[in-house]
Amino acid sequence: MPLPALAQAEVVRIVTDVSYPPFSKQSADGSITGFDPDIARAVCAEAKLQCDLKAMDFDGIIPALQAKKYDVAIASMSITPDRAKVVDFSDMYFNVPGRLLAKEGTKIDDAWYKGKNIGVLRSAVQEQEGNAKLKPKGASIKIYGKITDAFLDLSSQRLDAVFLESTVGEEDFLKTPKGKGYAFVGPVFNDPKYYQGCGIAVQKGNKELLTKINVALKKILADGTYKKIQGKYFKNDIYPFKN
Repeated sequence: MPLPALAQAEVVRIVTDVSYPPFSKQSADGSITGFDPDIARAVCAEAKLQCDLKAMDFDGIIPALQAKKYDVAIASMSITPDRAKVVDFSDMYFNVPGRLLAKEGTKIDDAWYKGKNIGVLRSAVQEQEGNAKLKPKGASIKIYGKITDAFLDLSSQRLDAVFLESTVGEEDFLKTPKGKGYAFVGPVFNDPKYYQGCGIAVQKGNKELLTKINVALKKILADGTYKKIQGKYFKNDIYPFKN
């Protein structure tokens, strides 16, 4: 389904990361689908914006916004103080905790981390949190450009665990054949220092566009559009995350 092309509308360049299903993926025909693209389409339609959606790896998205290659990123991007220094964020549009994926039955305590290899997505909050909390316990934090590559290394036993957003782990790994014998283990990671929700990132200083996006978000939340999109991809409510 193409993004809405509205006559005489403002053209907005949007970027997402397609290696992060069910939030976003790219089909063999090149089409970009998933929760984030559907939210982008709904926001564009509501705000009467003509939006052009492209894909790139997550770690290149903020630099691309800074270089003015794109106007907006909707890529399951966690709102953090450091990111907020270089991009403007919309209101939170979903929030899920972090979890560890490992062999079913793995018992996690502080001693377990010593010598373990744990995969994280480059530039995700789990990279920052892993380095701050898990590395001091003796874990080695392995960084991946695509979370799907971390899943492959977990299945091949090159990783002991993957640390990621729980919804991605559930929908794109545990619910698939490759997730057989694996489970979420250990604590739920929901420290508000790292989990302030995900926002739509807008090129720094574009207050007019940010306002349009926030108004549109409020409308699709109020009229049921958001809930309908959410229901296509998730069985649980991800707005807002609740313990």
